[in-house]
Amino acid sequence: MDTIENTKFSGQLAQRAAGKAQLCCASSDGRTRLRRLYQDGSAKIRLPAVSAGPLEAVLINTAGGLTGGDRLGWEVDVGADASATVTTQACEKVYRAASDHAETSVKLTVGENGSVAWLPQETIVFDRAAFARTLDVELAAGAEALVLEAAVFGRLAMGERAAQGIFHDRWRVRREGTLIHAEDFRIGPGIADTLCRAAITGGAIAVATLLLVSPRAEALLDPVREIIGDQGGASVWSVKTSGKLLARLCAEDGYQLRQRLVPLVGLLKGKAGLPKLWSL
Repeated sequence: MDTIENTKFSGQLAQRAAGKAQLCCASSDGRTRLRRLYQDGSAKIRLPAVSAGPLEAVLINTAGGLTGGDRLGWEVDVGADASATVTTQACEKVYRAASDHAETSVKLTVGENGSVAWLPQETIVFDRAAFARTLDVELAAGAEALVLEAAVFGRLAMGERAAQGIFHDRWRVRREGTLIHAEDFRIGPGIADTLCRAAITGGAIAVATLLLVSPRAEALLDPVREIIGDQGGASVWSVKTSGKLLARLCAEDGYQLRQRLVPLVGLLKGKAGLPKLWSL
């Protein structure tokens, strides 16, 4: 049974969803295999069968979305020489918050020469939503990470627009304990007015940030820029013994954003390919 917490506001008790899930995998006999799986509340993880390549995990929020006071936590531990791809069953929806804010925390840990691809589908933000997400990544020596987060502020096809709200995304990535990437994306309370600024997105409502920490980063810069085109950009830095490629994209809506994200993720994933749910 899913965990429901009761939170009191406006003189009434409101139901609040809470969930936490942990996945641990390790390399064994040349393949990545599940070592431990923990699920609590509305946070579930499913493991589709794959014939080869990385272990694939699908995250599911059985609450059907997030609103003020909801809390979700995901932890993924990839062992040395192991490889895992993590995605979501569907786009996460963040609804209007009557009180408090929705919160999601993500922690990714990768052992020596392991790799993780964090590839959730887009977060759809509704009008007057309040949402905060933290993403912490710990990489050992030789480990690689591909991290993506995309957000769509409203659904134009449904005549919906996120005019007001609060959205905060905080990333911290470390290699062998040293901070190699940090960013805080915060927008609100006037979401639509801010997005309309020429220096932000010029009115585009769909945005994405993609980070690749890998020795392959520099070689991929030109093909990445070709896919992104003129609605975004990409840069490469040398970080310790590895490279770091950071790309940002914006688009008029979620559909147009996905049209570029699919080939972009496919390029950076290489032979491992896209998660199955991305092509359904």
